[in-house]
This record gives sequence, C-alpha cells and structure tokens, in this order.
Amino acid sequence: MQPQHLAIQDYTYTLPDEKIAYFPLAERDASKLLVYKAGQITETVFSAIDTYLPEHSLLVFNNTKVVAARLLFQKPSGGVIEIFCLEPHGLNMDITTAMLQQGQVQWQCLVGGASKWKPGVVLEKAIQLDNTSIRLQASMYARTEGGFVIHFNWTPADKSFAEVLQAAGVMPLPPYIKRKADNTDDTRYQTVYARHEGSVAAPTAGLHFTEAVIKKIQARHITPAYLTLHVGAGTFKPVKAATMEQHDMHAEWIDVSTDFITRLAAHTNAVVAVGTTSMRTLETLYWLGVKCLHDKNVDLAGHVHLSQWECYQLPQHFTTQEALTALAAALELQGAARLMATTQIFIAPGYTPRVVKALVTNFHQPQSTLLLLVAAGIGEDWRKVYQYALEHHFRFLSYGDSSLLFFN
Repeated sequence: MQPQHLAIQDYTYTLPDEKIAYFPLAERDASKLLVYKAGQITETVFSAIDTYLPEHSLLVFNNTKVVAARLLFQKPSGGVIEIFCLEPHGLNMDITTAMLQQGQVQWQCLVGGASKWKPGVVLEKAIQLDNTSIRLQASMYARTEGGFVIHFNWTPADKSFAEVLQAAGVMPLPPYIKRKADNTDDTRYQTVYARHEGSVAAPTAGLHFTEAVIKKIQARHITPAYLTLHVGAGTFKPVKAATMEQHDMHAEWIDVSTDFITRLAAHTNAVVAVGTTSMRTLETLYWLGVKCLHDKNVDLAGHVHLSQWECYQLPQHFTTQEALTALAAALELQGAARLMATTQIFIAPGYTPRVVKALVTNFHQPQSTLLLLVAAGIGEDWRKVYQYALEHHFRFLSYGDSSLLFFN
C-alpha cells in the first residue's frame, strides 16, 4: 500500500493515563530500555545502551535547544493572554537568524485568549535581563490559517530575541503533560548536549543520555555526531484525516554542516538515529542528494525544501553513498559550509529507510505520525513492541522510557 492511502485508524492502541510519564525520573539514564532486534524483544536499563549498539556505528544526535516559547502577558484589565511562538514569519527567515534578531521580530504564534485581545491593543511585559530592565511589547500583525503573526519589539534593543525569550518565557511542555512547567523542566526538558536554540518541543529520545553514557558509547568505538532539526509544535499535530493523503505534514528547519554530510557519505557502518527528528533529518539529506542528481541546478544556498511526498516521487535507484556524496559535492561547489533547509518528509509504512539502520526513540501517541515512522522501520511488529511496553510497565511519551529499534 502507498503511504498516501494509509488509514490512521489502523495505527492505534489504548494508552491509559497512568502509563503517561508526567514527570522525569530522578536520573536521566535510569529509564527502562526496550531493545527490538530481528523480531526479539529484550528489556534492560538505559545506562546499558552502549552494550546493544553496533561497534563502529555512527550515533547521530539532534542538538537543538528548546526555547522558552510560551509568553504570558497580563492585560491592563487583569486578564492573561498566552502567546506560543511557533516559527519565524516569512519563508526566508530561518530560526537561527530569527533568534539573533535585535529590537524587533515577527513570529507565527498561537494565542490563548485571542478573542479578548482587542485590535490595536499593545501588550507589554517588563523583564530583567543581565541586570537590565527590558520592556517587551507584542502587537497583533495579522491573522493566518495557523494562528497569528505577532510583532514583538523590545527596548533596549541590543539584546537578541533568544535572550529575551529565555528571560521572559516559560518552557513549553507537550499538551499531554497536564501540569504547569516548573524549575525542574528548565533542565530536564533539555538534552545535555543541546546547543542551538530554536525548538518548541524537545527531541525527547535524547533526554535519557548523560555525559557518562556518551563516554561509555565512545569507549566502545561508537562515534557520536550532531545535526540540528528545530522541532516545531506540529510534531504534536493530530491526524484528523481518514487517510494520510489528506494530512498536511508539518515542516521543520534543519541545519547541517557540509563536513557532517561528507563524513556521513564516507561512513560504511551502521547509522543509528537518536530520535525521530534525527531520522527525519538524515533521510531528508538522502533525498536532497537525489534532487541534486536529478537536477544539477538545485540552489542549496536558497530556500531548499523537501515536500511531503517527494521521497516517493523522486528516482529510487541511487545508493546512499551516491546521494550523500552528490549533496556534499554540490554544497562545496556552491561554497556553502552549511545546509539550511526545511523538510516535510513523511516516513510511514511503504517507505524504505535509506540512511538509518536503527532508532533510539520513546513510545509515541496512538494515531500519530511518529508511530507511523516507527512502523516504517519495524513493520507490523510495532504492535508487539507497544503491547510488551504496556504489559511490562514502561512509561510512555516525552518523559517516559526508551527503546532501541533495529530496522527490518
């Protein structure tokens, strides 16, 4: 069956509330780990993951950093307006550039209490940043299909938007964690290797890793490598269409160095993705390489985009090395040190992974695109894996336990 014709109701299971982890464990690497390989399931603790990873493999992490994207403004009347920053407004403004803007910026946002925000009213918030008093203002610029475009400006204007958000915002926990974020979430809803600000949701598979676990992995001749995909709120977007043909997959920004792509093209051992975001990025790189082979005039310095269904429509016969080598060569020819692009890649049953051989990931919601991605890798055995996790008291979703899935 083609992925366009998949019925989302075929990818569901019963997830009781008591199976959802609402808080992280005291120790990151104390989570349970389910290992699936060749149809067999093994259960262990996450701190032992190094013993299950193939030697000489490349372990790829997403080093995006979650920003405090929820801003609460109090109206003069006393009511509260909540603004959830999703992504920069404008196709040519990548997240890294938007985060570095000083003085003013426009973002696509969701607004809680929008009906009570009268036209023309400018919301204000006073914050302290590096012993400096900052006045942050928000005004409604436009209404869009996905929410609102909000114009932010602040004085003094010599601080970046990233700094302002960090001082003024609240950590955006997933909607299924039905509690307010606390100080613990500021560190625990962030990976230990987070570097580049831009996500509104954590790449949660990485939350289990500690510096000690990473050192153990390196001691077994497993090489950690890093790329960036800024996770958008669309990762939680429910699938409401009966078939996936009607579902609009969310787009997310990726930022990958040319050196990483060259290194990946030369790697001949297994590639293991830490999280669905790393996998989506790695598979996107393959297809952007195919686009370079298919069309020699692809402008990698412009706004490169991989749409939802392109991976099923582009030529299918190129090897992983051919595609990645072509992408690296095109970037070098165009003098680009980094690839910045957006991806809507939709990975579901019917898709053959081109780069990734195994995946470290948490347990996902029923009827979600993330569950479809897991099913693309291990087929119908996803039901066996999830049933085992439910029966053996694994904790589910963002703060839950982990799995290491070797693809069929």
